[in-house]
Formats: sequence, C-alpha cells, structure tokens
Amino acid sequence: MTVPNVILSGIVGSTAYGLAHEGSDIDRLGVFAVPTAELHGLHRPKESHVTTKPDRTLHEAAKWCRLALGGNPTAMELVWLPDELYEVRTPFGDELIGIRSSLLCAKRVRDAYLGYATQQFRRLQARGDGSFSADTRKRTAKHARHLKRLCQQGLELYATGRLTIRVENPQEYHDFGERVAADASAALPTLRAYEAAFDETPSVLPEQPDEAAAEAWLRRVRGHLYADAPARG
Repeated sequence: MTVPNVILSGIVGSTAYGLAHEGSDIDRLGVFAVPTAELHGLHRPKESHVTTKPDRTLHEAAKWCRLALGGNPTAMELVWLPDELYEVRTPFGDELIGIRSSLLCAKRVRDAYLGYATQQFRRLQARGDGSFSADTRKRTAKHARHLKRLCQQGLELYATGRLTIRVENPQEYHDFGERVAADASAALPTLRAYEAAFDETPSVLPEQPDEAAAEAWLRRVRGHLYADAPARG
C-alpha cells in the first residue's frame, strides 16, 4: 500500500516499549495528509489506512489531531518516540512533535489512559481462570503488560507533561504478565493503585488542550498541499 504525503511515521508498540520478544510483530504508526483539493469533492477521502503483514496504521492529519486532542494513548505515542524509531520525519512532522504538549489536558489524559487500562482488565477477566490454550495465555500476558504500561505512562504524562515510551524495567512487565495470565485477578491491585495515584497526584496539564495549535498546524499543512495541487484546465 502506497499512501502519499506521509508526514510522520515510526515504529510503535512492543518494539518501542522494549517489550518485544522473538516473533513479535513490528507495528508502525503514521500521519498522512490527503491532497487539499480532494477535501472539496463529493466523496470524503479515507481517514485511515490499515494493513497487516506488515502491520501499519496511517491516520489522516485531521483524524490524528482529533485522536490526540482526546488523549488517545496510541496516537500520542507517535510524537514521543525516540529519534531512532522514526522512519519518516518531515518538517511538518517536526512541527507536530513541537506542539505535542499543547494537545494535552489533565482530564482527557487520565480518562484515556485509565480507560484503556480498564478495557485491558475486562479482557483479562473474560478469559477466566487461566485454564486456556498456550496462545490465549500469551495474549493474556500481553494484555496484562499493556495494562501496566498504560497506567505507568498515563500517570507520568499526567504528572509531568512528558511521556517516556521505553519502559524502565521490561522484565518487571513480563513477570507481571505471567502472573496475570495465571490469575486475572492479580491485575486488579495494580489497576486500583494507579487509580489512587491519579487521585493523589497533581497534574501539570491544563484543563483544556490547545485546539488552536492543532488547527493552525493543520491549516499550514492544507495550505501547502493546496498550493502544490496541479492546475486543471
């Protein structure tokens, strides 16, 4: 799949977190912009392109901004990657990285990260007492690792306004995943502890994100791509 006008793209997921193991898929996430003239037509362009093998998700610029402004953890990690994990990084991509802190607000970060972690816990509960296949056990351990990661990264972002993508102690996450794979209820104390930590921790983030910063960036992208559109006669 070839998608034009990719602005920013990099390796995300387990590889970026330092939690990948032999056989793990390599996940890629990116932002692209449709040619501005296409936004004026009868049919709306696709807002996302998703492929597997290789696993890649590309969101259109406006959609990515909406996701980020909502505190979406998957969208947000794209603009906090270590430099070596970026595979496409254009000047507009650098601008997007430059306004990443403006897209945050306390409530949306808390709700999004704890909300995703709670979804992971519900998936774990639905899988029962651990007496399942080896493949299911692996998936359960993976969900448990991501529950813990979401809690830790969300609290860091909430408290400091910064996001560290690579986890500090990968083995701790793998051990946690194995414990939870054997007994899903083992994840609940961790989830409850982080909920309490959010309650007790003051946030440096504002009450509302700066939508004007995202709007200004998006309009610069649209203006550039409109100017580059071929003339029709």
